Amino acid sequence: MHANRRLRIAIDMDETIADSLKEHIRRYNSEFAEQITADDLHGKHLEEFVPLDRSDAVRSMIRDESFFECLSVIEDAQQVIRELAHDHEVFIVSAAMEIPESFTAKHRWLRRHFPFIPACKVVFCGDKGIIDADYLIDDEARHFRSFRGNGILFSAPHNLLETAYQRVASWQDIRRKFVGLQTTDTPTKRNQLVSTSDQ
Repeated sequence: MHANRRLRIAIDMDETIADSLKEHIRRYNSEFAEQITADDLHGKHLEEFVPLDRSDAVRSMIRDESFFECLSVIEDAQQVIRELAHDHEVFIVSAAMEIPESFTAKHRWLRRHFPFIPACKVVFCGDKGIIDADYLIDDEARHFRSFRGNGILFSAPHNLLETAYQRVASWQDIRRKFVGLQTTDTPTKRNQLVSTSDQ
């Protein structure tokens, strides 16, 4: 008989718990007098969608430290993550090395909006393959390639054409998958969890 154990769940920041796209579009529309929306980006990042001569300007917007200070929280993320952290071991994991200017601002944002996640469970890294967890919830499918656990794709405009991974559309979807769930520490049980999680 195996005792129940808590799952280890790693959760991305940008476009998973922090609505960075909303702020990115707002700054772009303000800078270039445009009126694009998230729906326009189907299958593309903002920098891939805009005219080529604006791509560098779009990328530089997220290197401004003030960008991360004003991001809103994606709907229901706080409540569901609080519930997850009660039942499971939750880590916030960001590939912050891609934008090192963001370290301090991201940390302040997490302290403000997710104070119940201790600092020892916040990981800023480069390759998320280093993370040892059962699940990684992320909007970027590329992070699943070197991750040894199970990737769950959090829907965002840029990943709508991705079909290789199980997908969730909201934090309520995540609640239905995980809240109140525990598993025994055996390969058989873990495989059952993966195979039934979309049912």
